[in-house]
Amino acid sequence: MYLRRSQWTLALLLLTAISLSSYAQTATSRPAKKPAPAPAKTEAPATPAPPAWESWDTFKPEKEDFSILMPKDTATSIEQFPYHKLELNARLYLSPGTASPVVAVASMSGIKSNPAAYTDFERFNSYMDAFKNFFPPKVRKDAVIKMTMVAANKAFHGYTGRVYKLTVGDLSGTVNAYVTKKRFYAIAVLNTKKDEALEEKFLSSFVIPDKPVEQTAQTPANVAEETLDQNAVATDVNNGAQRTPAKDKRRTVLANDVNNGNVAGQVNTQEDSTEFGSGNAQANAQQKEGQQPNQKRPPINGGVLNGRAIYLPLPELPPGEKSGVVMVQILVDEQGTVIDAKVVSGPPNLHASALNSARLARFMPTLLSGEAVRVSGTLAYNFGRAN
Repeated sequence: MYLRRSQWTLALLLLTAISLSSYAQTATSRPAKKPAPAPAKTEAPATPAPPAWESWDTFKPEKEDFSILMPKDTATSIEQFPYHKLELNARLYLSPGTASPVVAVASMSGIKSNPAAYTDFERFNSYMDAFKNFFPPKVRKDAVIKMTMVAANKAFHGYTGRVYKLTVGDLSGTVNAYVTKKRFYAIAVLNTKKDEALEEKFLSSFVIPDKPVEQTAQTPANVAEETLDQNAVATDVNNGAQRTPAKDKRRTVLANDVNNGNVAGQVNTQEDSTEFGSGNAQANAQQKEGQQPNQKRPPINGGVLNGRAIYLPLPELPPGEKSGVVMVQILVDEQGTVIDAKVVSGPPNLHASALNSARLARFMPTLLSGEAVRVSGTLAYNFGRAN
């Protein structure tokens, strides 16, 4: 009896094991139910970046004669700053923010046109030197600055102009500079990458009025004298007699007096001369000095001229160069302008930079016996330290 119960129990256990095994195999072979895919997200189309000039407009500041394309949020600043013994007035119109591109117009005044004291070339150089110190800190503080002239004569609406390449830290670009009788303008465009289309469009949008035609003023006395002479000549011609105007009659009398020995000296028929015998005195002085009449005095030797310059720009140190001394021989004309320059010694890689600076140097006129003369000498540029 006990044995029979054990057999039934074993049979039940065996049937249970077989059922469980079959269920497991069925569950395993049944494919897993995949989750439903999530609906795809619909992305909004990317908004195209606006063109660089879409938010720009014609900019014409008050109390200025120019107009130009500038961003609508252009900032305006007005300040005064010292330059040597002068006080310059500056207006800066600068694109908003410091991100590139940076566009700006600097308008300066304070160096009046005075040909009797300095040439227009010297006035332009002074303005550019002031701009180089004034403008770069406005866009990048404590940045390395490099400015090189690439075009020395770019006339613009009748005014003198120049083109410079300017680098301020990570920004580089072009500066067009112009000087009128009253103001100096520097139009700058700087960028971290080359964009010729933007640069050309901005620089070419600058407009100023044409330079007025200068006319020689005639005083009422001159007009009256000229009219009197013309009327007198016309009257005598009508009467059959040719009358000599007062100026020509004076020359005729002087010539006759010289021929008759009454006036000791050579007749000077130049309109701007007022002293008799001045031409002869000049000829005698030239003969004493071993010169022929009308021959230009040879230049005098001035030695090293660094200390005599009134404007001596520092040369740019080319990349890769650390030191070196370059000697440049120059010839300075009667007005103090360098008219010839050539390198006589120094590392070849520094020649171009030294020559460029030497040609921009300016000097006070050198007088010899009251007469302005040319001067030859040398300029020494030490690239290892400040010149």
